Amino acid sequence: CRLPPLPLSRRACSRFPPARPAMGGHRGATPVLAALLGLGAVLAYGERRRRATPAPQYPQYTREEVGRHRSLQDRIWVTHGTEVFDVTDFVELHPGGADKLLLAAGGPLEPFWALYAVHNQPHVLELLQEYKVGELSPEEAPVAPEATQDPFARDPQRHPGLRVNSQKPFNAEPPAELLAENFLTPNELFFTRNHLPVPTVDPASYRLRVEGPGGRELSLSLAELRSRFPKHEVTATLQCAGNRRTEMSSVRPVKGLAWDIGAISTARWGGVRLRDLLLHAGFSSERQGEWHVCFEGLDTDVGGVSYGASIPYSRAVDPAADVLLAYEMNGQELPRDHGFPLRVVVPGVVGARSVKWLRRGAITPAESPSHWQQNDYKGFCPSVDWDTVDYKTSPAIQELPVQSAITQPRPGAAVPEGELTVKGYAWSGGGREVVRVDVSLDGGRSWRTARLKGEQPVAPGRAWAWVLWELEAPVTAGAELEIVCKAVDRSYNVQPDTVAPIWNLRGVLSNAWHRVRVTVT
Repeated sequence: CRLPPLPLSRRACSRFPPARPAMGGHRGATPVLAALLGLGAVLAYGERRRRATPAPQYPQYTREEVGRHRSLQDRIWVTHGTEVFDVTDFVELHPGGADKLLLAAGGPLEPFWALYAVHNQPHVLELLQEYKVGELSPEEAPVAPEATQDPFARDPQRHPGLRVNSQKPFNAEPPAELLAENFLTPNELFFTRNHLPVPTVDPASYRLRVEGPGGRELSLSLAELRSRFPKHEVTATLQCAGNRRTEMSSVRPVKGLAWDIGAISTARWGGVRLRDLLLHAGFSSERQGEWHVCFEGLDTDVGGVSYGASIPYSRAVDPAADVLLAYEMNGQELPRDHGFPLRVVVPGVVGARSVKWLRRGAITPAESPSHWQQNDYKGFCPSVDWDTVDYKTSPAIQELPVQSAITQPRPGAAVPEGELTVKGYAWSGGGREVVRVDVSLDGGRSWRTARLKGEQPVAPGRAWAWVLWELEAPVTAGAELEIVCKAVDRSYNVQPDTVAPIWNLRGVLSNAWHRVRVTVT
């Protein structure tokens, strides 16, 4: 018989003596009983050790000595406050990627934790204690105050109606009740997905760099972009890969921001076609083999690493793909939270590829090497966990699957008897037009067709914007309703009925039937 392993770290396990081959003193006991007796002995031994052992005396180190431990060969040491930690064994387990943790190698964690405020939680500090190996010498100076200054202090003000998922970096969605009230989402309520602090950009000195094979390079100011190229406008919906992640979390825990149904919004974007810019720079409309356009933003971490992503070159130069370098949003100058002064807008594709605060575009034979292209925003089988995941085995998300959600009524609401109005949105990636939204009031046993509202696409395969939908139905007092919606696109793709079969450890691509339960009063 085998008992489940104790929930102890390797470091904690090393405090216990090795188990003996046979369990003396329990002759004739069954294997299970013997194991239980052994388990009790181990726990009792640990409890005696905790009561009897004084707090450990750690050696002291200077910052110079800590700084010598900057590689896996020499071990990775970091400091926090006055404590020293050897985090070598944690590097590959770091949820943000090994490269991010290695930025702090040999130095203090504080400047990085100021950037990624999610670390300042009790369970993170508790985990860190498992790796403690020493203390800083008393004569060592504390971390300089400027190193821990808040890098988010210059972020813009936000609308108080937004539902905030994280403050630093700022991530928020509009209230669900307002999502379907306007076909174009007001700028101040457009969902915000930031990975890093919002950069402050001087439009007068801003320049966009475009690079490619053969040493071709182009540098353009904002004024040159506006004057040299015709303005093109496109109405497009952007959706975060993690939209509706909370529904996946209800099946099993996932890692990521707790987005409800609002990590999606629609705007009328104005700017320069990426195709026009690339052809002007001397790049052909066709390339042999697989090529990509890699984007870098002006938002950077403390190590100077920019947010980055890429799209296939074929999409970038396709006149029907409508890929924009946008400087306007709903007829106004781009807001800072949404990429001022210039951002990429890739219609029909996951929002992660629409890089904000664009500073550079490069034509390369490989995808962007960015963490967010290589080690994030990918889907996996439900059986894959954090011990077995291999990001190299899965392609980066580009076009998103068909999606819909109910914005009115809200879950748990008490609705009056009589005529019930149900509202929501529906959208599909890749320019596939939503042709139908089915709505059920009884959990999917019977269905009705909703009325669709929206703009007509300019051509088949270029339905970049969502449709809003409504359904009116009579309801009687005392009824318990389970309202369900599902969308169907032009290719007859339809949403799956449940979350469990599409669950994945990052909680992305959540597009099962949306369900809302209400009571009729």
